[in-house]
Amino acid sequence: MFRTILATVSAIALIGLVLPGSAHAQQVTGKVNVITSFAKDVTDPFKRAFEKRYPGVNIDMQNRNTNAGVRIVEETRSNNQTDIFWASAPDAFEVLKKAGLLESFRPEAPGVALKIGPYDINDKDNAYFGFAASGYGIMWNERYLRANRLPEPKEWIDLAKAVYYNHSMITAPSRSGTTHLTIETILQGEGWDKGWSTVKAVTGNMRSITDRSFGVPDAVNSGQVGLGVVIDFFAFSAKAAGFPVKFVYPTVSTVAPANIGVVKNAPNMAAAKAFVEFTLSPEGQEILLDKAISRLPVNPAIYAKAPEGYPNPFKGGVGLPGFRFDVELSGARYSAVGTLFDQLITFNHEPLKKAIKAIHDSEAALAKKDNTQGRKLIEEARALISAMPVTADEAKSPDLAAAFKGAGGKDKAPRQAELEQKWSALSREKYAQAQAKAEEALKLAR
Repeated sequence: MFRTILATVSAIALIGLVLPGSAHAQQVTGKVNVITSFAKDVTDPFKRAFEKRYPGVNIDMQNRNTNAGVRIVEETRSNNQTDIFWASAPDAFEVLKKAGLLESFRPEAPGVALKIGPYDINDKDNAYFGFAASGYGIMWNERYLRANRLPEPKEWIDLAKAVYYNHSMITAPSRSGTTHLTIETILQGEGWDKGWSTVKAVTGNMRSITDRSFGVPDAVNSGQVGLGVVIDFFAFSAKAAGFPVKFVYPTVSTVAPANIGVVKNAPNMAAAKAFVEFTLSPEGQEILLDKAISRLPVNPAIYAKAPEGYPNPFKGGVGLPGFRFDVELSGARYSAVGTLFDQLITFNHEPLKKAIKAIHDSEAALAKKDNTQGRKLIEEARALISAMPVTADEAKSPDLAAAFKGAGGKDKAPRQAELEQKWSALSREKYAQAQAKAEEALKLAR
C-alpha cells in the first residue's frame, strides 16, 4: 500500500515538472543560460518566480548589451551554450533569425494579443515572441528644467533647439538595442535623409553620448543632465521610485515588442521553452507591473490589475497612429545604421557640437541684426551637417551588409574598416566647413 501511494505521489510530482501540452511534455530541470540586455531589476523577479515554479531549474542570467549578445550567439553557433536570448530590440532578433540561430516553436500561453496597433507582437515564423511592449521617447528631470528655465519638450526636434544645448544625453545605438530602435524609428518615420538630419541636429546639441543604456536615465535621475532619450520603462520605474521625472512619446514614435526567443540547438531546450511560456503566462505578465520593472504587458487583460494612470498601448495614445515599424528593413541595415551613427556622431561628437554651437550663436546674432547673406550661410551650414555618405537604398543593400559581416567583432571585414575611415573623415570635413560658414555668418551679423 505504501509503495502504491509513493508511486502516485512521485507521478504527481513529475507532472508538476513538465510543460503544459503533450508537445512539450518533457521534464523541466537543470541549468538555463540566458543572454539578456535587461538589468537585474527586470530579470530577478522572473528568475525567482520561475525557479519557485520549477525547483529543479537554475536560471543563469548573463547580462550583455544587445549587440554584444548577438555577437556571442553568432560566434558560438558551432558549440552553442546559450538557451535563451532576451532583449528589447526586435531588429536584433531578426538578425539572429536570418542567420538561422533561433528555434521556431509555438507557445501555448493564453491571452497574448496578436497586435499592438499595426505592429505584430510575435514573429510570423514563431522564431521570437513579444513578452512586453515598449515605447521610446524623451525623459527629463523636472527640478533640472525649472532650475535652468527650460521648457518641457514634446518632439525629437525640440532637443535640437539652442535652449537645450549641452543639457541632454543619448546612448550610442551600437551599444544599445533600444537606442538603435529609437534611431530606426526616426529614420523610418521621417525618411532616411530628413531622419538623419534630425538625429544629427539633436545629438550635436547633446552634452555626451554614453556607451551604457542605464547611463542616460541614471544621469537624468540624479540631475547630472536634464533630458535623455530613453525607452519608456526607465522613466516609469524612476518615477515610481520617487525621482522627479517626466516622459513624453514624440509624434514620430512607435510601440514595439520587447522580445524573447530560444536559441537554436539550446543545451536545455525543454526548460528554455518553459521559461518563454512562463514570461507569456498571466503570472509572468503580471510581474511586469512591478514598479521596479514598469513594462507594458502584451496580455490586455493584465491592465485591469495595473495602477491608475498606467499606460495602456491597447487603448491608443502611444506611438504614431498607423506607423508600422519595418523590422525587416531595420534588420537589413542593422550594422550600417549603428556604424554610421558611430562614425558620423559618436566618434566625431566634438566637431559636430562645435558646428551646431556656431550655428546657434549665429542665429542668435541674426535675430538681433538680420542679414540675408548670413541666413544663406546658415542654410548651407545645416546642409553640410545633414549630408549623408550613403543613400537609403545603399544602406539596406546586400553588398553593404556583406561589408559589415562581423561588425564590431574580432572578424571585422577589411572593407568595413575602409568604409568607417571614409565616413569618419567625410563627416569631420563637412562639420568643419559648416562651422566655418556659421562663423562667417556671425561676423556679418555684428
